[in-house]
Amino acid sequence: MTDDAISVQGLEKRFGDVVALDGVDFAVPTGTVLGLLGPNGAGKTTAVRILTTILAPDAGAASVLGIDVARDPQAVRERIGLAGQYAAVDENLTGAENLHMVGRLSHMPSGAVRARAAELLERFDLVDAARRPVRTYSGGMRRRLDLAAALVHRPTVLFLDEPTTGLDPRGRTDLWGVIEDLVREGTTLLLTTQYLEEADRLAKNIVVIDHGHVIAEGTSSELKGRLGATIIEIGIADRSELPRACQLLGRFGTCDTLPGSSTVEVRVNDGSRAAIDVVRALDAERLESTSLVIREPTLDDVFLSLTGHRAEEETAA
Repeated sequence: MTDDAISVQGLEKRFGDVVALDGVDFAVPTGTVLGLLGPNGAGKTTAVRILTTILAPDAGAASVLGIDVARDPQAVRERIGLAGQYAAVDENLTGAENLHMVGRLSHMPSGAVRARAAELLERFDLVDAARRPVRTYSGGMRRRLDLAAALVHRPTVLFLDEPTTGLDPRGRTDLWGVIEDLVREGTTLLLTTQYLEEADRLAKNIVVIDHGHVIAEGTSSELKGRLGATIIEIGIADRSELPRACQLLGRFGTCDTLPGSSTVEVRVNDGSRAAIDVVRALDAERLESTSLVIREPTLDDVFLSLTGHRAEEETAA
């Protein structure tokens, strides 16, 4: 077995004239988390469906735990867990019945299924709701149950396809905690997400994918480091003066106007010193500022730099 639990080489997939994946390469070392980051339509879910044997690739190779997903899909299925974008649980069954059903479908002995279901219900804080129909569950409870179902047969590799989609901030944070526990226990995890904060918090390595292409790869710090700059955000009182302000501040670094706002953003190499120079320049030109924020780059800044748009803009489109 290789040191990589997941390996993808030259993966391609088309749906008619639509190219979903166009020569994608990445690997996930055993016991680590890879964040596959990109907007809706980038190709993330297609990659997951190929790796979990739901779809067949048109070209390239993919393996999980050294097993070719196209040649031996059954062996792959026996070793992986999958929680998709939408909770795949039966609303008419109770939480406990859903877990029992998954265990029996995985050919686990009845005693082992009962013990494992009880363990997972406790772990995911679903004991009090275990005998209630899933249709009475909140969105966060359904997501936790779906993740529990993916873990019934103790998979060593877990695929989470946008696991926190539709959750409120508290539900998202709770699920992040559960995922972090799994990682500490040694689970190899591939996480797709369009939430930049999620990738930043959970993933050791990140692959940025856009329109079927891998456009960047590295740790969160490495990707942020590519910008090589501190960011100064300045609110301008008169929106009509934004072009003039950006032209003026361009001498200090790269200046952009943030869409739909009265803010300009300047990337500089010396944040504290440059901030003083920026304020002086604005005062000299009688450009009134309403706010000034100095911050380090985020993954959202990286995505904007790489693609020319923010992830949420592409998602909304």
